[in-house]
Amino acid sequence: MTTIQINGKSMQVDAPETTPLLWVLRDHLGLTGSKFGCGMALCGACTVHLDGAATRSCVTPLSAAVGRKITTIEGVGATRVGKAVQTAWMAIGVPQCGYCQAGQIMSATALLEKNPKPTDADIDGAMAGNLCRCGTYTRIRSAIKSAAGMKGEA
Repeated sequence: MTTIQINGKSMQVDAPETTPLLWVLRDHLGLTGSKFGCGMALCGACTVHLDGAATRSCVTPLSAAVGRKITTIEGVGATRVGKAVQTAWMAIGVPQCGYCQAGQIMSATALLEKNPKPTDADIDGAMAGNLCRCGTYTRIRSAIKSAAGMKGEA
């Protein structure tokens, strides 16, 4: 048994230490908000926070999460910044199909936690690894700016 900290709770997991964190979350713990997209850390659908840093859970082994604070889309709204991002996402109507949105929100929240007033270049850099097949990038940028209390469109 392995003990990990997820969304402020200690949880026991019976999985090999090489199991990708994404599968631990989805298959062992029923936290299905993080999605499988590519399995190679290229699309961002599986993004979670490890100690506040946006991390691709599809390539992160369970062993790398032990002793670290894991936050998933199910828990990010408990933080001030995470709640602001989720509120802006809904107010602006960012989601289209929604598949990538958990990862987008997790990356946006990690950005705003580190940089509360990002430039367009900062946003582009932080969000570059998150793909959206529906092309909602301008709405994503607008939502990030709104959550940051900034004016202006992308």
